[in-house]
Amino acid sequence: MEEKLNIIRNSIKSKMDEMEIEITDISYKKEGKYNFLTIELDKINGIDLDTIVEATNVINPIIDKLDIIDDSYILDIISKERGN
Repeated sequence: MEEKLNIIRNSIKSKMDEMEIEITDISYKKEGKYNFLTIELDKINGIDLDTIVEATNVINPIIDKLDIIDDSYILDIISKERGN
């Protein structure tokens, strides 16, 4: 799975760079009955919900086109948690 996550990272990196967004983590985990492909993003001065939505609209079709994960999963685009 790590190789697939690296392929995903490399496939979305240039688009995220154009949007000045950093990919801080990508993971694939099973939680209960569901699989989650989680992509954590960050941006200078933080990332807001509108930017998360915009990034999701860019990332989703790229991952769909790759079609490298056989299982059903939920794509979860999240912002990096920041400490106080």
